[in-house]
Amino acid sequence: MRPTLPPRLLAFTVLLCFANFAARAAAGKDGETKTDAAPVVRTVHLRDISSIEGVRDNQLVGYGLVVGLNNTGDRQQTFFPVQTLANMLRRLGVQITPSQVVVKNIASVFVTATLPPFARPGAQVDATVSSAGDAKSLEGGVLLLTPLYAPNGEVYAVAQGPLTLGGYSAGTRANSKTVSQPTVGRIPNGAIVERDASVDLSHLTKVAFLLHDADFKLAQDAAAAINKELGHDAAHAFDGGRVEVDAASGAKDNVAALLARLGEVTVAVPPVSKVVVNERTGTIVLGRDASLGSCSILQGALAIQISTEYRVSQPAPLSKGGQTEVVPETTVQAKENPAQVIHLQQGATVEDLVRGLQAIGATAHDIVAVLQAIKSAGALQAQLEVI
Repeated sequence: MRPTLPPRLLAFTVLLCFANFAARAAAGKDGETKTDAAPVVRTVHLRDISSIEGVRDNQLVGYGLVVGLNNTGDRQQTFFPVQTLANMLRRLGVQITPSQVVVKNIASVFVTATLPPFARPGAQVDATVSSAGDAKSLEGGVLLLTPLYAPNGEVYAVAQGPLTLGGYSAGTRANSKTVSQPTVGRIPNGAIVERDASVDLSHLTKVAFLLHDADFKLAQDAAAAINKELGHDAAHAFDGGRVEVDAASGAKDNVAALLARLGEVTVAVPPVSKVVVNERTGTIVLGRDASLGSCSILQGALAIQISTEYRVSQPAPLSKGGQTEVVPETTVQAKENPAQVIHLQQGATVEDLVRGLQAIGATAHDIVAVLQAIKSAGALQAQLEVI
């Protein structure tokens, strides 16, 4: 049996009849009509929904060599690890010919690290080591001294040390068992900062908060909360994602004290109507207030299955010129399932739609396709984000 197309066993009709932006109504036990409660507004600290302009992490990357592997390093056809080894030995005063070197205990790797803001020389950060060749495992390896570069080409840190792995690999290449990812490891505090990349806040006359999710109403509310905390108009919303504060008028001691004070300011964050779907994994995350407009959906399902059986054809006894052959016999079957109906009451939300689809056997990928079609039809009153 060899199916070429996976069968889809879903066919449904969804009929949605309700008004846009209406509160969902439900009949109570006493016959009175009740409405849903008002959307819950979260109160959060300003530091949790924003970052300081200019205060950010910096990405570092480097290329190095891991040694000490137990016959699990890069194979001989991966030539650049041997070249790297020859270059390192040359700097140490040892001259070798790369074409004549055969080693199995080394692996070429890329080393990445994140340089936090206000990092000073001597500070330690974690380093992540990832195999760049065809090494089987980095278990038990030690990273040799590796410079880490910023995008401007300058060295900001150096990494070295033994690796810690979250998995392992056992057996030979032809017959082995692998758990997790043995070709990626970490060196806790394995990178030492060599160049000052901190931000000088002492000369700043203005500081700006950058909202993680741009919203004009939230920016206005954040500026109003800051002004209330400082007691005067020192902050204003520059746009939907940036709130600018006059540091000179608000910092009696220093800018750091002002930022610490403003980070504790609380801001009311209204709920956002958003539906996030991941079509690769079938994951769907629904916002509480995501609602639907009036629309009708019809999706048909056609299952096609192709099976092939092989039969042996033999010639008749005492026949001349006959020979035994294997003859394939192919069977094609097509089946279309009847449609199913879902009825939703007035004021139904996306959550009600998803629950109804699940009740009739819809898969996560089917629901993703339906939500995308509803958004294209203009009936989804929420943001649809596909990741």
